[in-house]
Amino acid sequence: MPLAMAEVGEEKVIKRIGGSPETKKHLETMGFVPGCRVTVVAAIGGSLIVNVKNSRVAVSRETAVKIMV
Repeated sequence: MPLAMAEVGEEKVIKRIGGSPETKKHLETMGFVPGCRVTVVAAIGGSLIVNVKNSRVAVSRETAVKIMV
């Protein structure tokens, strides 16, 4: 399922990243890589605050649907 559908407080493991090569590279530099654990901290407006590799990162829902968990 896409990360955008995960509940707040739920820990998930990234299975794969979709999108263009540029999008994949951008997400990889932020720490979103397959096998990594992520937790949705909050959903604010059209964005998700996600804890990934001990950092909190904001991603748009549009981007979060490309992250499969």
